[in-house]
Amino acid sequence: MLSNSLIELDRAHLIHPVASYRGHEKAGVRVLKSAKGAVITDAAGHQLVDGFAGLWCVNAGYGQDSIVEAAARQMRELPYATAYFSLGSEPAIQLAAQLAERAPGDLNHVYFTLGGSDAIDSTIRFVRYYWHARGQPQRDQFISVEQGYHGSSTVGAGLTALPGFHAGFGVPLDWQHKIPSHDVYRNPVGSDPAAIIAASLAALEAKIADVGGPDRVAAFYAEPIQGSGGVLVPPPGWMKAMLERCRSHGILFIADEVITGFGRTGPLFACTGDGIVPDFMTTAKGLTSGYVPMGAVFLSDTVYNTIADGAGAAAVGHGYTYSAHPVSAAVGLETLRLYENGLLANGIKAGAQLMAGLNALKDHPLVGDVRGRGMLAAIELVTDKARKTPLPAAAEPARRIFDRAWNNGLVIRAFANGILGYAPPLCCTTDDIDAIIERTARTLDQTLEDPEVRRALR
Repeated sequence: MLSNSLIELDRAHLIHPVASYRGHEKAGVRVLKSAKGAVITDAAGHQLVDGFAGLWCVNAGYGQDSIVEAAARQMRELPYATAYFSLGSEPAIQLAAQLAERAPGDLNHVYFTLGGSDAIDSTIRFVRYYWHARGQPQRDQFISVEQGYHGSSTVGAGLTALPGFHAGFGVPLDWQHKIPSHDVYRNPVGSDPAAIIAASLAALEAKIADVGGPDRVAAFYAEPIQGSGGVLVPPPGWMKAMLERCRSHGILFIADEVITGFGRTGPLFACTGDGIVPDFMTTAKGLTSGYVPMGAVFLSDTVYNTIADGAGAAAVGHGYTYSAHPVSAAVGLETLRLYENGLLANGIKAGAQLMAGLNALKDHPLVGDVRGRGMLAAIELVTDKARKTPLPAAAEPARRIFDRAWNNGLVIRAFANGILGYAPPLCCTTDDIDAIIERTARTLDQTLEDPEVRRALR
């Protein structure tokens, strides 16, 4: 089918996620045709380095034949198996066991979902069940962090703290609360790590008091790095300090590793690098490298046993048709094998090159901040470095910067406030990273010549 026919069919029928529907109808779709390694090709034959791994997810890179073969083999043998009725499949059982073996501490129990949003929804249900089983149903208040992202399902979107996911949807709900982000670049207390951690702890204490005290708070949610909020990297020790404070109040701690899991920050899980063992950990994206849908919720021994003992002979009434899908599990097993047979190590090497290359752009007139960890990074653009003035809205940073990068042969995440997000596949070669840096520099120079940006610089 001709690409222009696809554009018209898309315009007429396909609803795209997190898009201006009228804006998308006007602009039309960019049709992707094929991909290999870290390079994607569109329907017109234009090749680009995918500096964002799809949507933070194609960690293993495109065209990994062994993953495709694992899926095909499983489809032929057993394309579907329900996990209801105490039934199961070998790939799902093996994947749960292998993930538990590699997870931090006593996160020994795994519930499979279709992705990150329903993984977060599952934690909410498990947390509520846990507190009912403990005889403390009044613990029904949930706290998360501003600029955090925890999915776009009805309930998860309320934990997400980005206005675009709230407007028009009637969320957050009245039991969902936020504390300020640890944003190092724009923190009111400055950039000192100790001061930022102290401010976050104080904000958490204040919020706990505001909702009625520790005996009312069920759980606290945090990402090791805030992805969709602009790749905001907390100061070292922030996650650990927040977890310890939650523990002191008996509040459950959920680490959302949907973006940071599976080598994105270096180790298999960012929690390992942070030296913490949360009560729950959510993952998705890199779990199957985006080849098929799958997410996972990790539960600690204490949480699992409390729920199991509380239910006794009764069923715990939470489940999905596609939980523990055998094809997704087979893909997850092969993807995990690839990570541990060179991709994690290559990601660490490529991540160091990426950060060095992006840091080398700090002298550019528009670059206010460069931040990241491993293969997860961001550049924040400003028109005044001293005042940290964001790019003007009139410059349409999200659309124009994305378009410039695309035309230069690079896919990045261009945020509306002038932040450029990077999350390349772990398979990136030296040449791939060099191309990301060179094409970013070209995109920055072109943005510098944008009339609205030039006016803001005066």
